[in-house]
Amino acid sequence: MASYDAIIIGAGPGGYVSAIRCAQLGLKTAVVEGRETLGGTCLNVGCIPSKALLHASHLLHEAEHNFAKMGLKGKSPSVDWPQMKKYKEETVGQNTGGIEFLFKKNKIDWIKGWASIPAAGKVKVGDEVHEAKNIIVASGSVPSSLPGIEVDNEKGMVVDSTGALDLPKVPKKMVVIGAGVIGLELGSVYARLGTEVTVVEFLDAITPGMDAEVQRNFQKLLTKQGLKFILGAAVQGVETTKTKAKVTYKLRKDDSEETIDADVVLVATGRKPYTDGLGLEALGVEMTERGQIKTDANWATSVKGIYAIGDTIAGPMLAHKAEDEGMAVAEVLAGKHGHVNYDVIPGVIYTTPEVASVGKTEQQLKEEGRAYKVGKFSFMANARAKAVQQGDGFVKLIVDKETDRVLGCHIIGPGAGDLIHEVCVTMEYGGSAQDIALTCHAHPTFSEAVREAALACGDGAIHA
Repeated sequence: MASYDAIIIGAGPGGYVSAIRCAQLGLKTAVVEGRETLGGTCLNVGCIPSKALLHASHLLHEAEHNFAKMGLKGKSPSVDWPQMKKYKEETVGQNTGGIEFLFKKNKIDWIKGWASIPAAGKVKVGDEVHEAKNIIVASGSVPSSLPGIEVDNEKGMVVDSTGALDLPKVPKKMVVIGAGVIGLELGSVYARLGTEVTVVEFLDAITPGMDAEVQRNFQKLLTKQGLKFILGAAVQGVETTKTKAKVTYKLRKDDSEETIDADVVLVATGRKPYTDGLGLEALGVEMTERGQIKTDANWATSVKGIYAIGDTIAGPMLAHKAEDEGMAVAEVLAGKHGHVNYDVIPGVIYTTPEVASVGKTEQQLKEEGRAYKVGKFSFMANARAKAVQQGDGFVKLIVDKETDRVLGCHIIGPGAGDLIHEVCVTMEYGGSAQDIALTCHAHPTFSEAVREAALACGDGAIHA
């Protein structure tokens, strides 16, 4: 029986990052993971493979619609779907193999198998029980579905995000249930590959919780790209035959019932914590009403010596949030102060254009009764964006009306997922729009749009 300072259950972004930080801080560390490869959902069947397909399908779109404008003429490329999936798998392999290298480099033991916690300080894997001064639950999440809808990734007709990444062929028609990040990213992939994509959403707007102005503009751009939207629709069920699926939904505005046919139905209605088989209930670990593990400010559960991070606890289900918590809890275990600023966690949608946000929305500030200013700048006035034919979108910076302190930022446009971090850093040190405005930005870059939005919070943008 091996003994450790820390055993981490799950090798996703939260788990493997936590393990590396634990090892760096001198803690004898092991990770329990039952997959054949490290990296969890994110690297294996989530973030990384979907980004590979988004990249490949974007290049196809560029070849079909923009190459000729740039003087690049020739026959448009055809889609070799098996080869595209092979490219995706190679990308996954490079990343998961990199995690395995980091484990060896940092002398972290990989205990292969699925874990349970028979008692505090003990982790059982197979027939072996390992001892640990501390246990960190980082078991992640799984796709959630709707009542009465059976997901079967093997058949490839009603699938979740995992199944959508490995369809046997590109479908002619796809219905996506849910207009959140996962549904829109994967819907965007297949729309570029030639699929007729219809998104059915229960609410009256896409990307719930996002800035309303961004929501409206984002939907217009996706519609322009070929995606169709049915909003305010409650899905009643999905029926399948040997070759087709039929989605029935009810419009909330008048209770009328409609049906739509598809070759593939993607159920993208969010994710839920995955803690099955760990034995948390028997241990007395307190849970929330939403099935999350309840933790305190130091990520400790109600049972001494057991901690939890990432998708298993409250907060946005984002890989980078889990990574931050993983590093922070490692600091706590090493006797240091672990910290995560939950007010500065960016969110990104990796479509084209990208969408990124951090901090407060206008709607939230109005509800709080807080006085604010908005500075906006369109990418149509950004030289770099126009040069690469990506002038759609804008940067929207929200600051405190009295102090000029940055409260939030919402970007739709090229490279939004990278541009948002300048604002994150500014918010982290309590900076103002003027701090961004007075900082020299290289020309021509997309980042100039962020500076122009900051200038717009003061005397006005230069190029607007």
